[in-house]
Amino acid sequence: MARVKRGTKARARRKKIMKLARGMYSGRHRQYAAAQRAVARSLKYAYAGRKQRKRDFRSLWITRINAACRAYDMPYNRFIHSLKLANITLDRKSLATMAVDDPSGFQSLVEKMKGAALQ
Repeated sequence: MARVKRGTKARARRKKIMKLARGMYSGRHRQYAAAQRAVARSLKYAYAGRKQRKRDFRSLWITRINAACRAYDMPYNRFIHSLKLANITLDRKSLATMAVDDPSGFQSLVEKMKGAALQ
């Protein structure tokens, strides 16, 4: 039976880890074992960070919408509830963008929701 040489696969696997460890401090970008641990941890944090970013942006959008709504004497929760009752399916990202970039359009939307909330 022929001898199996695994050098190329092992080298490719190590190169992949070392490439991900570029820019790290000290032995983390030079030594394979240290790089392996550092890369595993960094990938774990990157995964968690992608989930965290979604939460952070949603929180930011809600804060912006709330501030804009309260400028026109309507709390955030009543505004969102009125949107649902009126079957207006704008997401929070677009509402927050509208509140920042188009205040007059947002004001007209809030006034419309005030009327819808009374009925």
